[in-house]
Amino acid sequence: MNPNFVGCVEGALGIRDWLESQGHEYIVTDDKEGPDSELEKHIPDLHVLISTPFHPAYVTAERIKKAKNLQLLLTAGIGSDHIDLNAAAAAGLTVAEVTGSNVVSVAEDELMRILILVRNFLPGYHQANNGEWNVAAIAHRAYDLEGKTIGTVGAGRIGKLLLQRLKPFNCNLLYHDRLKMDPELEKQIGAKFEEDLDAMLPKCDVIVINTPLTDKTRGLFDKDRIAKCKKGVLIVNNARGAIMDTQAIADACTSGHVAGYGGDVWYPQPAPKDHPWRYMPNHAMTPHISGTTIDAQLRYAAGTKDMLERYFKGEEFPPQHYIVKEGKLASQYQ
Repeated sequence: MNPNFVGCVEGALGIRDWLESQGHEYIVTDDKEGPDSELEKHIPDLHVLISTPFHPAYVTAERIKKAKNLQLLLTAGIGSDHIDLNAAAAAGLTVAEVTGSNVVSVAEDELMRILILVRNFLPGYHQANNGEWNVAAIAHRAYDLEGKTIGTVGAGRIGKLLLQRLKPFNCNLLYHDRLKMDPELEKQIGAKFEEDLDAMLPKCDVIVINTPLTDKTRGLFDKDRIAKCKKGVLIVNNARGAIMDTQAIADACTSGHVAGYGGDVWYPQPAPKDHPWRYMPNHAMTPHISGTTIDAQLRYAAGTKDMLERYFKGEEFPPQHYIVKEGKLASQYQ
């Protein structure tokens, strides 16, 4: 069954000509927030809705209820927490994403942010821009990465890639996850499994967040859990902003308990101008860009097109792409 409408709410993904040549109507808009938005106007007509996690369209239960023709929700990228997955499952919708499309991009970005924080790079950058020269002001809190203990909360595709990239730096590598790695891979990477998250945190000089946002991980790092981290810890979070208690992170950076916080994910997105992470000390924050390299864009655009082709033909997607199928959520969202 060929839908009449395919809605895309973030970038044309290079598929407009292909879709329109087959008689589909392709709507691309970044006006997607509020009852008078362009997206809201088209919700009742859509058969397919495509979004990205970088500036997402929040697909609420209310919007799903209005979307009488909707059958498929696609995420052009990784992470579908902008969708009310339980409501989607209850409505019989399929939710899928381009699994693996930007894992290399995000892992590389995490490594970059770790180095930026450990080496205290940003004050030096600001000095160069401001015509200043004060080496001591930078060096007093700059360290080597070698010998430091790095812990990742979550060791899925991105977490594993990060650990592999950290191995040449001769760090002590720890990981906490629902599942233990294959023993051979664990040995190859040289990482140690930590079953108890709260026991791992005080051991870490750097903590990296690599877990999806679910009901269980929302607000996972609140004031109490941050207090369990080593004083002076550095935190990198390219997973989801809502895994953190926003104000608790800002307060910990201000007090110095967290010596630096870097990442590209916020809650909400786009981040408002008064978001406290914009103004807290020792941050290495950017907009949500870690998974938006040209290489990643090509991969998730190609993956989106492939899934649309399969959908139009009535074919199954590769199993790893499904987030909601036949009323059931993928294991990482349960």
